[in-house]
Amino acid sequence: MFGTRNDVPLDRDASSRFLPWLIAVMVYLATMALVVAITMNKLADRWDQGLSNSLTIQVPAGQTPADHQSTEQKLKDFRTKLAELDNVEQVDILNDAELNKLMEPWLGKDVHLQDLPIPFLVSVELEQSNVKTIDTINTLLSEKFPEASVDDHQRWLGNLLGLAKVIQMVSLLVVLLVGGAAGLMVILVTRMGLAIHKQVVELFHHMGAHDTYIATRFQLHALKLSTVGGLSGLLLAGITIASFSTLLGQANSSILPSLTFSVTEWGALLLMPIGASLIAMMTARLTVLRSLALMP
Repeated sequence: MFGTRNDVPLDRDASSRFLPWLIAVMVYLATMALVVAITMNKLADRWDQGLSNSLTIQVPAGQTPADHQSTEQKLKDFRTKLAELDNVEQVDILNDAELNKLMEPWLGKDVHLQDLPIPFLVSVELEQSNVKTIDTINTLLSEKFPEASVDDHQRWLGNLLGLAKVIQMVSLLVVLLVGGAAGLMVILVTRMGLAIHKQVVELFHHMGAHDTYIATRFQLHALKLSTVGGLSGLLLAGITIASFSTLLGQANSSILPSLTFSVTEWGALLLMPIGASLIAMMTARLTVLRSLALMP
């Protein structure tokens, strides 16, 4: 492909210098947008699986140490009753160490929770989200702890999932827009090449050369330049992904996404330079054929 002699001296054009860089930028942007779309989809699935079947019960600890101990004892009995319910997989009362870890981002380390009005937190894992089970838990809770509350995470989880889907759709839209912009660039560059080599093209045309032969010269030239640019953009995107993956690994937070991809997802990312090359090749071919069809 790259060693074929081109009868039209396209390698001398200014487009030969600028088109690979433009394609590289386009492939980089499209690849990073696709990475965002894939990551947000995986993150939304992790949020959904991790929280859709869980409940958090908040029980006021009371004003005095005696109230605190009494509430703690009642919670142990309450936990036993919850564990006996159908569809309840696990019930845990968060201890001081777990609460300290939970509050650490806001209050710092080694906080004395006894000095703060922090309620008891009970984590309930369900086999599957069920309205009947939640109603039963609310009924038992109202009997033992009227001032307690149940958070099924559905409201804010729905908002997070909605936001993730919006970001995912915008990212996919960016990929499509970048592909369209790449096509427009190739059209402009191809027309520039036709204008620069107008006399040569007209000479081939009048000598009886088939339009497909002339279009093939431009098509191979666009394919060569876009392949070089596409691979460069993919390499730059790979470096960026590796850098972000290292930073996210150091953060070690379950809230943040992880940049790990399956074989299928890596294949989709590798399709970015291939898609850019195909778009450039077909766009150049159709542009030349259309222009040659207008020649006498």
